[in-house]
Order: sequence, then C-alpha cells, then structure tokens
Amino acid sequence: MNKNLIVIGGGAAGFFCAVNAARMNRSLKVTIVEKTSKLLSKVRVSGGGRCNVTHACFEISNLVKRYPRGTNFLKKTFHQFNTTHCVTWFEERGVKLKTEADGRMFSITDNSQTIIDCLLREANKYGVEIVMNAEVKSLKREGEEITLQVSGDKVLRADYVCVACGGYPKSTMFDWLTRLGHSIESPVPSLFTFNMPNNSITALMGVSVEKATVKIIGSKLSDEGPLLITHWGLSGPAILKLSAWGARELADKNYHFNMLVNWLSGHNEQSLRENWQTLRNERSSQKIGNRNPFNLPSRLWVYLLNESGINEDIRWADLPGKEQNKLIKNLTAQEFEVKGKTTFKEEFVTCGGIKLSEVDANTMQSKLAPNVFFAGEILDVDGITGGFNFQHAWTSGWIAAKVIGEAS
Repeated sequence: MNKNLIVIGGGAAGFFCAVNAARMNRSLKVTIVEKTSKLLSKVRVSGGGRCNVTHACFEISNLVKRYPRGTNFLKKTFHQFNTTHCVTWFEERGVKLKTEADGRMFSITDNSQTIIDCLLREANKYGVEIVMNAEVKSLKREGEEITLQVSGDKVLRADYVCVACGGYPKSTMFDWLTRLGHSIESPVPSLFTFNMPNNSITALMGVSVEKATVKIIGSKLSDEGPLLITHWGLSGPAILKLSAWGARELADKNYHFNMLVNWLSGHNEQSLRENWQTLRNERSSQKIGNRNPFNLPSRLWVYLLNESGINEDIRWADLPGKEQNKLIKNLTAQEFEVKGKTTFKEEFVTCGGIKLSEVDANTMQSKLAPNVFFAGEILDVDGITGGFNFQHAWTSGWIAAKVIGEAS
C-alpha cells in the first residue's frame, strides 16, 4: 500500500511541503487540506501584490539575526535549506528573482501570481490533491495511522501529517493541537503600526523619512530605518521591525507607551548642538522655513518649526535660544504617545505558536506525536518584515517534505 501525507494548510509552507514531498517520492499520495476557499492568500497580498519571496541575506549567521523568535532553531534548519537554495529552487522552475535596494527579493515579473502559478504547476505536475473548505477539527493517533476529523463530519486517515495552517491570534484556536500533547507560546501580534490618535503629526500623512531612529521609552527597544507618517500614526520598516522585536513587551503594555523619534539618524542631541552654530552662520540671512540643512521633507520641517514655536519667516541669525533648544530636541528626540496598533495591511504575523522545544529542528517532526510534522507560522518562529517569514515557510516545508519523502 502506498503511504499518504496530508498537509493541513494551503499557504506557502503547506504548498512547499506538499509539492516537494510529492516530487521526492512519486509513490507518496499527497493531499492539501485548506479550511478556506482560497489558496496561497498571503503569497498573493505580500509585498503589495508582488510577493516578497525572500531576502538577499545569504549567510546563515546574518539571516538568523532577522528573527526575534526562533534564532537557535533556525541555525539548524537553515543549514538544510536557506536563501541560496530558495533562489535556485524557483529559478529551476522558470521563476527568476531580483534583489531590490533594501535586500527584498521578488520575481522579475513583480507579480505574486508568478509564484502562485509556479506552486500550482508543481502541485499539478506531481499529482497533489487539493481539498478546499475543509477545516481540521481534531487530530488523533490510532495505531500507525493518524485520523483527522474534518468539518462536515468527514474523517481522513494519513500515515503522515504536516501542520502548516499558519498562526492563530487566540490561544483557544490551538486546542486541537494541545490535545495531541503539545504546548504553545501564547500568541500576540507582530508586525504592526503605531496609532497616535489626535496627534497633529497625522496631518502629514504620506510623508516619509529615509532613515530615522525610534526608541521605546523605559525599554531597550530601539530600531532605525525608513519611517512613514500615516493618517493614524507612524509606520514604515523602522516601526514594523520594532513591533516584531517588542511584540511581547508591547502587548504587556497594552500598546500604550511613549516613544522618541530621532528624525536625523546621523546625529544625537549633543552632536547636533555642537554643529548648530556652523549651520546658523552659513545661513544667517536666510529665512529658516525656506529650506532645511538636513534634507528632511519640507512639510515635516515646517511642522517641526511649528512644534518648536518658531515662525518660519524668521532668519537663522535671529533664532532665539529657547526655541533653538526646542528644535534641536524635536529633531533628535521628539516624544510621542502611542495608544494602540493597526495590523500592517494583510501581512499580519503572529508571535507565538507551538513550542520549539517540542519539535525536532532537523526533521520538523513532533517529539511528542510520531509522524506529525510542523511547518511555517504555526511554530513559535517569526521574522521582521522583508521576506524572512516566507523564507522560514519555504525552509520548514522543504525539510518536512524531505524527511517524509525519504521515510515513506
């Protein structure tokens, strides 16, 4: 009798496990069970509909530093399948990837459909069966078999199961897995933007700064990168990275905290103060509002002048000391109160999931339930924005596929 594998979840990790297992072992019967009516939905929306496949980070020691949770686990998994393998895998199937200035990698078509079509072609080529609108309610081991209770009182049986259903926002949603004996790290959101209701800066929505530093007051959390002002607060890579590293700490604060923004990443308050007299002397007769010496967007500069009580028609030479000090402070350490968060587009990521100590990093197999494997975001692994969560999905899916393919 041929062995069969059921993959729970029709996302990136699930598809990668299914198509690779079916390719590596042609006698294995592979079925993807997806609870919704959509396949690869995160692949479709990621990167603004372009699919940020991975990140041009080819050294494992650097790659693992992009994951707030799961670093030691990933040191093992990335030795088997990493960015280099990922790029090769897609290129061998006619999907060429390109690298953008910030390191993110996309298909040269700039269209996520290219990635979706590639995975669907592989599924079709190797006879992967896909069952839609089928939510798995329970998972039980019965002798050598694993029994899956699916919505509509349907029962499926498998020799191997790979759980790749993505992250869950609530602990209770993991109940069908905790009944297997697994424990979870409680889920909290990661990759979110900061809400600052009724703050005057939101009038500048759409304005961005190429490199700013953001620090959470009263914590060690700090990050730098592009910063975007939105109609609800602050977003952009600097904020998203900070939200990932601080996912648990910020949840404990109930997303109510104060932060400092340094709009001039190359300076701190002290260094700017030391350079200020030179700036004044060079521009002494010019109106301060006309142009700023820091290359900041003009709307942001005028806003910072207003916040510092400075009339934009005043000449640099006539700038009073008190207002000057306030401007220096606002440029390098402007304080904002954050009250709440907003999910970043549809690219929601959850921090938390199946405890990594209960999964073998070399095989992706459960240490508690033989022949049950895990892949993707269901595990307590998450990366910062930029293609890192997809890389973990491809890696974990591939390892599970290899082990199942060789065993059956």
